[in-house]
Amino acid sequence: MPVGRPERLLQWYDRHRRRLPWRPLGGERADPYRVWLSEIMLQQTGVKTVGPYFEKFVARWPDVDALGAASLDDVMRMWAGLGYYSRARNLHACAVAVRRDHGGIFPDTEEGLRALPGIGPYTASAIAAIAFGRRTMPVDGNIERVVSRLYVVEEPLPQAKPLIQRLAATLLAEGTTSHAGDVGSRAGDSAQALMDLGSTLCTPKKPACALCPLNEDCLARPRGDQETFPRKAPKKAGELRRGAAFVVRRGDEVLVRTRPEKGLLGGMTEVPTSDWLAGHNDRTALKQAPALKGVAWHRRAGVVTHVFTHFPLELVVHTAEVPARTRAPGDMRWVPIATLKNEALPNVMRKVIAHGLGK
Repeated sequence: MPVGRPERLLQWYDRHRRRLPWRPLGGERADPYRVWLSEIMLQQTGVKTVGPYFEKFVARWPDVDALGAASLDDVMRMWAGLGYYSRARNLHACAVAVRRDHGGIFPDTEEGLRALPGIGPYTASAIAAIAFGRRTMPVDGNIERVVSRLYVVEEPLPQAKPLIQRLAATLLAEGTTSHAGDVGSRAGDSAQALMDLGSTLCTPKKPACALCPLNEDCLARPRGDQETFPRKAPKKAGELRRGAAFVVRRGDEVLVRTRPEKGLLGGMTEVPTSDWLAGHNDRTALKQAPALKGVAWHRRAGVVTHVFTHFPLELVVHTAEVPARTRAPGDMRWVPIATLKNEALPNVMRKVIAHGLGK
């Protein structure tokens, strides 16, 4: 009797599964805390980037109780540089909720998981399958690519998501689950097998079709147009925004402030800036400079560029030096340049400070 697709996928996975810091060895049960932490970090971010951050987090906070007892400031500082900072705020809020409302134990159903802060349908499905053996198929970008090629899904994303979800579910290994999630269920392995297949073989460019365990079933392969899947509607480019940033030194210190909790880069540390606008005017921006008596601003040559998900940004940098006893304006503070690495600075601000300090 021919071996079905789910079984072939698992046979391949058992031989070729990636070694990842959050993934247990074959046959071992996954730790829900590590699964959850990795899934939050992997949203919009690649495995190579996430690895070191994940290791730092579990070394500092080995379980959800420890993370839930930490301060948000500490979590934001540890997250700095990983981007998409609302994830860090949601991560902390979720840890607090699990510690406070669930005795430090994650709910084992999709419904229970979705009720937690920062856990949407995909993340709930991933944790339920990988950590608790629930028969559900989370669909990430890798799985979308594999499934859309396997079945030649012509409808473009995001409209094709429901169809891809249904088709992906057909690749779940057979098995039953008890109320608490059957140890024998390999739903999590089925999902991770598809993720690994998309990451290592069924790649966006030059997929290694000859090595794929599903190559005989792939409808795109004989057509030779695998790289055109998944179909995607053209993306609308965000409009360029511009602004000014102000790097102020007081001896060996620099002036910073904390951004509002809600919104872009919420709760992160920054040097003072003007508004970021498509119709930026440098003279108007200078009126938003920090109120410091008798300060003389010097504009640095060049601009700092950064690309956010929805728009590119250009910042001109103005610098100034002030006397030793100068007080920081109301919502700002002085921090030693030597300890800036411990601040929750997003990458764009690290670039701005380096440019302003001439480093």
